[in-house]
Amino acid sequence: MIKKSLEFLLLFLVVNLFAQSKFEWKTATEGGYTYKYVSNDPMKARFYTLKNGLTVILSPTPKDPRIQAYVAVKAGSKTDPATNTGLAHYLEHMLFKGTDKYGSLDWSKEKPQLDKIDALYETYNKTTDDAARKAIYKKIDSVSGVASKFAIANEYDKLMSSMGAQGTNAFTSFEETVYTDDVPSSSIDKYITVQAERFRMPVLRIFHTELEAVYEEKNRGLDSDGSQVFETLFANLFKEHNYGKQTTIGTIQDLKNPSLVKIRNYFNTYYVPNNMGVIMSGDFDPNEVIAKIDTSFKNMKSKPVPKYTFAQESPIKTPIIKEIVGPDAESLTMGFRLPGNKDKDVLIADLVGQVLTNGKAGLLDLNLVKKQKLLSASAFTYTLIDHGVLYLSASPTTGQSLDEVKTLLLGQIDNLKSGNFDASLITSIVNNIKKDKIYESETYGSRAGSLMSAFTSEQNWRDQVAYVNDLSKVTKADVVNFAKKYLGNNYVAVYKKKGEKANREKIEKPIITAVETNPDKQSAFVKMVDDMPSNASTPVFLDYNKDIQKSKIGLAEVLYVPNKDNSIFRLKYRYKKGTLNDLKASLAASYIQFLGTDKMSAEQISKEFYKIACSFNISAGEEYTTVSIEGLQDNFDKAVSLYENIINNVDPDDAALASLKARIEKGRKDRKLNKGAIMQGLTSYAIYGKDNKFNYTLSSKDLAETTSRELVDRLRNLNNFEQTIIYYGPKPLNELVSSLEKMHKVPATFNADLAKKDFPQVQLKKNQVLFANYDMVQAETRWIRNTDVYSPDKTTLINVYNNYFGGGMGSVVFQTIRESKALAYSTYGYYMSPQKKDQDYYIMNYVGSQADKFNESTAAMNDLLTTLPNLDGNLNLAKNQVRKDIQTERITQDGIIYNYLAAKDLGLNEDIRKKVYADVGNVNMAEMKTFHDTYFSGKPYTYAVVASDKNVTMDQLKKLGDVKVLSLEEIFGY
Repeated sequence: MIKKSLEFLLLFLVVNLFAQSKFEWKTATEGGYTYKYVSNDPMKARFYTLKNGLTVILSPTPKDPRIQAYVAVKAGSKTDPATNTGLAHYLEHMLFKGTDKYGSLDWSKEKPQLDKIDALYETYNKTTDDAARKAIYKKIDSVSGVASKFAIANEYDKLMSSMGAQGTNAFTSFEETVYTDDVPSSSIDKYITVQAERFRMPVLRIFHTELEAVYEEKNRGLDSDGSQVFETLFANLFKEHNYGKQTTIGTIQDLKNPSLVKIRNYFNTYYVPNNMGVIMSGDFDPNEVIAKIDTSFKNMKSKPVPKYTFAQESPIKTPIIKEIVGPDAESLTMGFRLPGNKDKDVLIADLVGQVLTNGKAGLLDLNLVKKQKLLSASAFTYTLIDHGVLYLSASPTTGQSLDEVKTLLLGQIDNLKSGNFDASLITSIVNNIKKDKIYESETYGSRAGSLMSAFTSEQNWRDQVAYVNDLSKVTKADVVNFAKKYLGNNYVAVYKKKGEKANREKIEKPIITAVETNPDKQSAFVKMVDDMPSNASTPVFLDYNKDIQKSKIGLAEVLYVPNKDNSIFRLKYRYKKGTLNDLKASLAASYIQFLGTDKMSAEQISKEFYKIACSFNISAGEEYTTVSIEGLQDNFDKAVSLYENIINNVDPDDAALASLKARIEKGRKDRKLNKGAIMQGLTSYAIYGKDNKFNYTLSSKDLAETTSRELVDRLRNLNNFEQTIIYYGPKPLNELVSSLEKMHKVPATFNADLAKKDFPQVQLKKNQVLFANYDMVQAETRWIRNTDVYSPDKTTLINVYNNYFGGGMGSVVFQTIRESKALAYSTYGYYMSPQKKDQDYYIMNYVGSQADKFNESTAAMNDLLTTLPNLDGNLNLAKNQVRKDIQTERITQDGIIYNYLAAKDLGLNEDIRKKVYADVGNVNMAEMKTFHDTYFSGKPYTYAVVASDKNVTMDQLKKLGDVKVLSLEEIFGY
């Protein structure tokens, strides 16, 4: 009866929060504009519809002097013409190229050349003879070169940088194309002016080089086994719908035959105000902002938008099994077709995904992962407008077939259908979603993201506000009935197997002459925007003596920042012991999640934490092991007491350790098949040499010989090491200390510090190449070089340099390698600062390109490393970006404490941003050039290269330096 009473109490606490509230659409008028809102909405979102049909959603919150802004279009790959797949996506790319007013030096001279390019592409698309197509493409390339003389590349990015924007980007999916910027509140007038112009009449300039960037993106997708799995799953779930019939990136054939006319037609059809939304959250007056948006966007004309229609899918009556082969580790992905997001069952569908896996106490979590029957397993509900998918994925452990993995997953589906789960799980899920909703409304970025997603998904915001309340009404019987209705033998399973891809598609490199980017030029429109008045925010610097409260619990220092906004707490015990002291520290940290005590099993522990909407985790870093406990403050004492009981009474479990060792060995094998992990290893090898932090790990022999008792001893002994207690939450400091003193016993003396493994950074004398062979279309290259020891006096210059050289879309690296020469989709260059005062800076540059562009892309980066382009306008932009970032950055919550700890590691006793802000205006091009010549130009580099040896030859690599072909054992250390 006690257990049932607790479950009832938890449900009552969650539901009662909303029971006093009604969630209804209401209407209000203020500042001359009428808007709708949902009562008791914690985001206080206002929904406006302007006369031309444009939706504007505003959610003011004053905590940060910034605004997350989206311009969202309800059009994506679902509405791509069947003959021009990928169109919505490459239109997204072109919306960064400007209009007749910006992005152009002389529109009257540029336009005739662009008209010629339009006509050439139409001829090109109708031509099938290869020789004739090459001749036409040569003309396109030639005319593009002429047109580029009148174009200013990346002027949009420069515009946004000049006003202090961050995160300037865009994305396209099935049903949405969204343009995103995070701007200072003081720049709101500029932002609205630019967006209204941006969508007025976009010009498709610098097209063939941008299309080449899309080719590069396509090739990255072809190299991604995960992308291939996703596309295969959807293609077999949806035979009649564009979710499955075409992909967002498009087919190679369609990418090879673009039509600027059809791109423009698509824009004119879907980029109309009644199909678009402007969504903002941040520090602003909504009455002022809506008037400005109305004035700026009123010239956009509403018109009917064609509705996407589709045939109903035939039922899947027997399982559909598909197989793909690639270099990554084996895995299984399964999908069940579900209704779209307008269906009455969609709320239950969301809950079903959480019942299966929520990271803590779902059926897959407890029955498969916690019991180590699989290496990993997850499930979630992917709900789109027209259809949904229950998406399951899992990775096998040692000696396990994918058929066995599938049987285990289906076993949990059977548990769902038979009701073989505790009804209290639903209560726990609702309680945890309540906590997630608090997090969701906490920051301006997450607010805007939720509102944007609801808009493009055509979801009723009232339902989102009432979500926890509505979900709490779903019963176990509802979940069981849903599972029986939708989850039978009607699934698609994709077996991802290890092997070399056969008949690999590849987009061949066209001959492209580098186009002009005119990076030192500026249009009249940009000057007009720059000259618009704005009141810059006053920077707020941290005062570590005032912003952090300190106390003691015995010998342990307590660092405290109050949470004045909501009921969330985060508590950490930070112990001075890490993997550089003890290689088995991370193994012990992983082991505890599978252990119980004499009174509770591991599964019961997970359930108990999940019931009270709290969690704990132990993670071992290089120098510190951190215990993290977080959740609802009402349950603080329960969560801390529960953790302390576990850590003091944890029982060894030989069977659990044996399973963990097997999973670790399997995980190691899988990691050696991952190109990202391989590049990490090469990078560490380049920085530290043959023996490095990446391959400093337990040998298989040491792993096998490790006993349960020694790991449990490590866990129980953890509290005897020097520790710092970090707290962010609503409990006052004196109450926190009083409460923790009763539950967390700090020893009278700490253990002596353990010896720490040291990894000095290596200094190069000549170029070298570290090469790892991997089955892929692309070639990924990093340039790495250690320089000299940390000095705070260099911070300002380094920040400006990184913005100028390679830190964004307006940087010289991006403009040259991607925009002008079309050699890569992704490229960057940074001078990386260390985390400790006795460590060295290092250079990290990158190009990811088609393998047949390897020579050109490496040469292009080397040219930039040799000679820094002199662009005074770009330097001013870089300085301005650093200045505005500091003006609007607000380090808050426990971020204050981590900033303080990071500063201590660098030997700093005050906020370094204060010095940067004071000095940034003094940085000049002469200093930049001296810095570049001192650390970059003519210096030896390590080239870390991951590519297929079938596509990049040894002769090509030798031109860069002495080549070391590294084995996976050398890279990974096992």
